[in-house]
Amino acid sequence: MTALVLAAQAQQGGGGMSMIVMLVLLFVIMWFFMIRPQQKKQKEIRNFQNSLREGDKVVTGGGIYGTVKRIDMATNKVEVEIARGVVIEVDKGYVFADANARMPQA
Repeated sequence: MTALVLAAQAQQGGGGMSMIVMLVLLFVIMWFFMIRPQQKKQKEIRNFQNSLREGDKVVTGGGIYGTVKRIDMATNKVEVEIARGVVIEVDKGYVFADANARMPQA
């Protein structure tokens, strides 16, 4: 009888350990397929925003295509010309993409 109780306790203890291993494995898989690619994408966007220059063609967070006219580092704002003579001011954090290949010709 005692042998059965000890065997049952050993199985329960092992089951708890395998559950922890499964949870750790699940977290590693989730990190590898979800969190890591998102961090890489954010780093690419941050590098792009830091390398902006006047004359670059960009896409804003609102989907507006334009050309960078001026960058104000003090206020972290970018002036983007969206049409001839139409200049908008957006936060540098909302300039997401290089539009050289996708910008429609005017």
